[in-house]
Amino acid sequence: MAIRLGLQIPNFSYGTGVEQLFPTVIAQAQEAESAGFDSVFVMDHFYQLPMLGDPDQPMLEAYTALAALATATQRVQLGTLVTGNTYRNPTLLAKIITTLDVISQGRAILGIGTGWFELEHDQLGYDFGTFTDRFNRLDESLQIILPMIKGERPTFSGTYYRATEAMANPRFRDHIPLMIGGSGEKKTIPLAARHFDHFNVIAGFDELPRKIAVVREQCEKVGRDPATLETSMLITVLLDENLSADQIPAEMTQRMVAGSAASVADQIKTKVIDAGIDSLVINIPFYSPGIVAAAGEALRPVVGL
Repeated sequence: MAIRLGLQIPNFSYGTGVEQLFPTVIAQAQEAESAGFDSVFVMDHFYQLPMLGDPDQPMLEAYTALAALATATQRVQLGTLVTGNTYRNPTLLAKIITTLDVISQGRAILGIGTGWFELEHDQLGYDFGTFTDRFNRLDESLQIILPMIKGERPTFSGTYYRATEAMANPRFRDHIPLMIGGSGEKKTIPLAARHFDHFNVIAGFDELPRKIAVVREQCEKVGRDPATLETSMLITVLLDENLSADQIPAEMTQRMVAGSAASVADQIKTKVIDAGIDSLVINIPFYSPGIVAAAGEALRPVVGL
């Protein structure tokens, strides 16, 4: 199933006690499902991100939360946007994603990227290194994970990882949709063209036409129909009739839209869909009951739902 309209849950700070934290997460996922979203994502972080809050704000471990959401929903696909490859051994990640697929009856998405949040790595004891180090780790990981989730038993010995006839059973499907997030034109986009079903473009609105051109070029280079590599963008949405685009903080103007539901839909169509992006994943920083449904109602026509 394609991703056309997804909801990403960007924080777990709801002004409630911890006992109401996860019920609020469930409420968002169920509201998204009822509103016609086809996927729900969480962030794969252990600390809150600098642009969203302080490091010690509530942050749930992604795959534990997704497994619980699988039992509280029936239709939406579930995944991370995206998994930090550096946080888990690839054989463990293969086991985690196939387990989530079993629990959800075939609704798991494997989103993956190099990892980038240095503070988490430093404080929690994960090797960070250079971007090249992290990209090479990801490349090795995929040589183990991709065969495992197909039911194969890879043997691999690399600089960072090794495995001997590694297997992941049980499995619900032979193919779990694969998503990569990034923007790099020399490494990430060529990797997406070779291996992935979905490319989440991390870029500003003004950069999208160029990124789409590079996606097409790299697909053609490996003999792939560019239409088979679905693209999306994560957009922060502030639904408030009293807000307008000129009130968005300067550092967020390229990745955020604000205003009434109709205005938000128009902005996203013009800035994202008309630029060549196939689908949307939105996050809404401040949750109140009904706001996800309102966003879904406005945005379904924009992505052809």
